[in-house]
Amino acid sequence: MTFEKGFMKSTTGRITLIFDFDGTIADTMETLMRIYNRIAPEYHCRPIDDDVRETLRKRRPQDLMREYGMNPVKMPVVVLRMRREVRGCIARVRPISGIAAALRGLKSAGYALGIISSNAPENVRTFLAVNDLHGLIDFIQSSKHVFGKAAVIKRLMRNRGISPRQTVYIGDETRDIEAARKASVAVVAASWGYQAREALEAARPDRIVDDPGELIGCIRGLT
Repeated sequence: MTFEKGFMKSTTGRITLIFDFDGTIADTMETLMRIYNRIAPEYHCRPIDDDVRETLRKRRPQDLMREYGMNPVKMPVVVLRMRREVRGCIARVRPISGIAAALRGLKSAGYALGIISSNAPENVRTFLAVNDLHGLIDFIQSSKHVFGKAAVIKRLMRNRGISPRQTVYIGDETRDIEAARKASVAVVAASWGYQAREALEAARPDRIVDDPGELIGCIRGLT
């Protein structure tokens, strides 16, 4: 399925861009990896060694979770624990290089900008405030389940009165692409985040961008 054509502007003339947070906007990789490795033994999960991290970026999250001892019962507990742990250090997390300028450019171009994240909304708000980005984001929606973003996207569109043809999702993982497909919205994959370009390409997003500076031209080409 492709969304090359057929975008429909809303009654306000705006297309809504929904961003993933961790890895796409916020450079949280080192922070989350450090937290996970510290708490993993408590949940009988395997820590992730530094020397395999680049290799793991080419793998699907679902496969990695099974391999590292994560299951559907543990997942919500671990996600909640990590949310709490992140709260204490989120003020030190910085944006992905170039993403702030890209967000400002998209906002100036008239797009509505939002975030859907499995991170806690208060963590996202703190990050945005500390990095002077809070005025750019129109909404923040939490996805409590790591693989539940499709339902959140659908609910958000329904609540905001926008159609799939008015929406583009931007994320850095194959699960973001899969969620966007289930929600029938166009999806742009960001290769600077948690998964490598190779893995993203295999999931067949509508576009792949390698630098935040490419986002404005990419979105304009889609919409």
